[in-house]
Amino acid sequence: MKKLLSVFIFLVGFFAFAQDGPKIEFKTETINYGEVVKGEDDGVREFVFTNTGDAPLIIKDVKSSCGCTVPTKPAEPILPGKSDKIIVKYNMNPGPISKTITVETNATNKPNGVIPLRIKGTVIKKDK
Repeated sequence: MKKLLSVFIFLVGFFAFAQDGPKIEFKTETINYGEVVKGEDDGVREFVFTNTGDAPLIIKDVKSSCGCTVPTKPAEPILPGKSDKIIVKYNMNPGPISKTITVETNATNKPNGVIPLRIKGTVIKKDK
C-alpha cells in the first residue's frame, strides 16, 4: 500500500509540472550596459526570447519602472519554437542605471505569466 501511495504521489507531482501551453525562455533576463558614454551610445538594447512551449505565446504588456526607459513589445503572437525580442531604450541620463521592465504574458512556466527583466550599468559624460 505504501509503495502504491508513493507511486501515486510521484505521478501527481510529475504531471503537475508537465504543463502544456506557451513557455517563454529569455537568452538573458538582465542586460548590463556596463560603463557607457552619453552621446556615444543610443541606449537601445534587446531582450531576445523563445517560445519553448506548444501554443502561441502572447506578450500582453511591457511596462518600465520609470519614464526614462521605453520598452517595445512584439505585436503578434510568437509561435512555438520561434524567437522574438523586446526592445528597450534607456534615455542615457548620466549616473547609475538600475531599472526593471515587467513583461506580462500567457506563459505557463512563469508565475502568473509575469517576468521581471532588468537593465543596469552606468552612464558617464565624456570630458571635452
